[in-house]
Amino acid sequence: MGGCFSKPKPVELKIEVVLPEKDRGKEELSAGGKGSPRAYQGNGTARHFHAEERLPAPHPYPGAQDCLEAAVCHIKDLENGQMREVELGWGKVLLVKDNGEFHALGHKCPHYGAPLVKGVLSRGRVRCPWHGACFNISTGDLEDFPGLDSLHKFQVKIEKEKVYVRASKQALQLQRRTKVMATCISPSAGHSSSTNVLVVGAGAAGLVCAETLRQEGFSDRIVLCTLDRHLPYDRPKLSKSLDAQLEQLALRPKEFFRAHGIEVLTEAQDPEASLCPAGSQVVTVDVRNKKAVFKDGFKLEYSKLLLAPGSSPKTLSCKGKDVENVFTIRTPEDANRVVRLARGRNAVVVGAGFLGMEVAAYLTEKAHSVSVVELEETPFRRFLGERVGRALMKMFESNRVKFYMQTEVSELRAQDGKLKEVVLKSSKVLRADVCVVGIGAVPATGFLRQSGIGLDSRGFIPVNKMMQTNVPGVFAAGDAVTFPLAWRNNRKVNIPHWQMAHAQGRVAAQNMLAQEAEISTVPYLWTAMFSKSLRYAGYGEGFDDVIIQGDLDELKFVAFYTKGDEVISVASMNYDPIVSKVAEVLASGRTIRKREVETGDMSWLTGKGS
Repeated sequence: MGGCFSKPKPVELKIEVVLPEKDRGKEELSAGGKGSPRAYQGNGTARHFHAEERLPAPHPYPGAQDCLEAAVCHIKDLENGQMREVELGWGKVLLVKDNGEFHALGHKCPHYGAPLVKGVLSRGRVRCPWHGACFNISTGDLEDFPGLDSLHKFQVKIEKEKVYVRASKQALQLQRRTKVMATCISPSAGHSSSTNVLVVGAGAAGLVCAETLRQEGFSDRIVLCTLDRHLPYDRPKLSKSLDAQLEQLALRPKEFFRAHGIEVLTEAQDPEASLCPAGSQVVTVDVRNKKAVFKDGFKLEYSKLLLAPGSSPKTLSCKGKDVENVFTIRTPEDANRVVRLARGRNAVVVGAGFLGMEVAAYLTEKAHSVSVVELEETPFRRFLGERVGRALMKMFESNRVKFYMQTEVSELRAQDGKLKEVVLKSSKVLRADVCVVGIGAVPATGFLRQSGIGLDSRGFIPVNKMMQTNVPGVFAAGDAVTFPLAWRNNRKVNIPHWQMAHAQGRVAAQNMLAQEAEISTVPYLWTAMFSKSLRYAGYGEGFDDVIIQGDLDELKFVAFYTKGDEVISVASMNYDPIVSKVAEVLASGRTIRKREVETGDMSWLTGKGS
């Protein structure tokens, strides 16, 4: 293993595989500190920001009447490395014993509400069992993504061998803590032609970059611009829950951006919502003069730039490609329209990747019929392999989804301008009132072609471990980048996952502040279909074998993807928290060998293996 890992620490993991089936249905539908002085470039001049200049943190226990204190257990009730949920009047608390010390934290992951007691405790942090977010047990701070908020940390004291926890009622009910952020001291010149930080793209990478800057005490102007009509929202949820309304998808409320001085330029029709007369589309970047040029010619100077434009969905190029009621799902409006058009009618999904399969699963209860068209012979084949793909296909077929594999669309036929039939190359004609296309995406980087910012032959923006492009002061993050993956020998990869975009946005912000952070997160993603969740961690491209433990027919399994004698990724269903455990082992820098997973003996996860 090359890369930048120090000597791996032994990984301590308690093995207790819990199957929280009753929590599973809720999972995909509910969404939801002081540092040392830093030097950074403020409007082109180096300036120090001292900790004492920060906003004082709100006191965690505002008034005695707001606090609860109670004995929650005996000190011998928990062993080292154990976690337990304990009741504290107004709510539950996660109690953790690590290296002889007790810690008390919020018990639910702020991202989607997963019970953290079913997660993984390792190396001083707890990792969420559902989506892999990590929280420091000493501070409650979010250390790896997805999600934006940290956990509350509660006071613990030991008296007469009893463990007491003291917490505010408000914190017990909130279950999340937004880190203290600096306020913007630049006069917000709505139409001013310069900003300290400009972020192109307001997905997870752009938003986390802006929030990290404020959390680290940066108080100059930050402008985000997006081609979306909305403030940043939870895009992966669109295909899993097509009925979701904007307020259920928004990552932060409007007031949040105002309070923290983060200006967002959207393609909104509402002039008050957009602070820039030029709309929000950047058409070119002039790196020599550090200016972004907008569609109508407006120029905005920047000191630091983050490029996080994401990707554009591929569309069909067949005959009739412009008929109405054919969608790529990019916005809440798209998703909502698809559901409306599919209700009681015939839906065709082109592409059996994550987006296509999530949409197909969601529409089965709404549409009269759902058909999936795919070039490969099984869904997810390249990503999850033949056997797992076939097992998932069976689950879909038992839910009335029809598959047309190893074929593609040759024509879309309309009646009165609206889609009526999808014709396949196999000559099969499918009745269709609505069609969703999920056949992949390309990086949305066309506007950079003449800029001097390096692009590779496929249009991705190559960056180094610090998310820096070939141009000093210009960073890039999210779906449009290729970056060196530390634990795969720094191989340059593109990983268009939600969690990865968060992590890259944070690293870019830290390096704008000269903190010399490096990207080292283990990729983690998930999908939900028919109230069942599939979790995945690692980077499996190029796997040459798949070792499956458990029962594929019962959809209770863990699949290890190997290349040579090394495990490079893992997927599971109904086997929590195994994927989070593997992610934690990989994050510690330890290599998992093929022979360790072939036996079916999981003891290697406790750190007793090689």
